[in-house]
Amino acid sequence: MHAVRNHRGEGQAHMKQVYEENSTGEGPDGFFGVTAERMFSEVWSRQVLTVRERRLLLLGLLVGQDMDEMLELHLDTALRSDELTPAELRETVVFLTLYAGWPRAARLSAKVEELISRTAEV
Repeated sequence: MHAVRNHRGEGQAHMKQVYEENSTGEGPDGFFGVTAERMFSEVWSRQVLTVRERRLLLLGLLVGQDMDEMLELHLDTALRSDELTPAELRETVVFLTLYAGWPRAARLSAKVEELISRTAEV
């Protein structure tokens, strides 16, 4: 008989790495619990791309989709976890400017500079 994978435990461990949080904030059958179980145990835990590489891809997507709330969360986590340095975040803004457009990149730049300033003060 095959061992049953602990999707929830694996998902929460990867979710903590990605978001630096311990729990989903809800019961096991809710939306975020299911997300942790599937997205983080089966997608974020794959070995081909690193968490850092996945984060960069996700940042580009979030900028392109104008998903500012999630963007701020991922920028903050990337900087606090040392996945991306301030210089790398700034370079990400430069790179995305040509693909996402100047207005989106300008908003991203403002968020990045605010975040870098805020974390430098801590």
